[in-house]
Amino acid sequence: MNRREALSSVALLLGGTIIGADVFLSGCKTTTKKEKEGLFSKGDVAFLDEVGDTILPATASSPGAKEAKIGQFMKTIVTDCYNENDQNIFTSGIKKLNQASKKKFDQDFVNLTAGQKHELLVSLDKEAKDYQDAISKRNSALTAAQKQERKLKANKDADDSPHYFTMMKQLTLWGYFTSEPGATKALRYVAVPGRYQGCIPYKKGDKAWAT
Repeated sequence: MNRREALSSVALLLGGTIIGADVFLSGCKTTTKKEKEGLFSKGDVAFLDEVGDTILPATASSPGAKEAKIGQFMKTIVTDCYNENDQNIFTSGIKKLNQASKKKFDQDFVNLTAGQKHELLVSLDKEAKDYQDAISKRNSALTAAQKQERKLKANKDADDSPHYFTMMKQLTLWGYFTSEPGATKALRYVAVPGRYQGCIPYKKGDKAWAT
């Protein structure tokens, strides 16, 4: 699975475009002041591991996102492929998620039970979807001239900025299903090149193919 195929698969799962994908596909790297200073601490990476593992927990037949080192993956993509505005949203989102945890359960996210973590992230996922629906509804009412003006202002218009949890969810799926444990254990994997089979039997419940 190449870069473009991996991103297309994640975009299909989430029903939208992947933030930072253009930079990733071009092989370029963003350069910002924050990048030089360091966007993430070790604690942030460990925190993101917990978030990712709640989104994609381990099962009897597949590892969780933490085994795929999803926190480190998020750090790399946000640092190398996000523009400064999106970097700000993502990093402040770590604090917002933890604040939401304290408000709902009076505890830091990492100290919650698995059930509490799941409940919190389900509520944040709904919040993110409602947020995106509101943006889509507003934009659909714009005139062609207004849409063009917004396009020229992209990345500068905070009103069109993505929700931080949308970013975390995208990166979790992207990183997990393109990682070695995700591709070889959560998906069915055959090393390439291999012999060609034009028709492969499918049974309900079979894992999707990684390659």
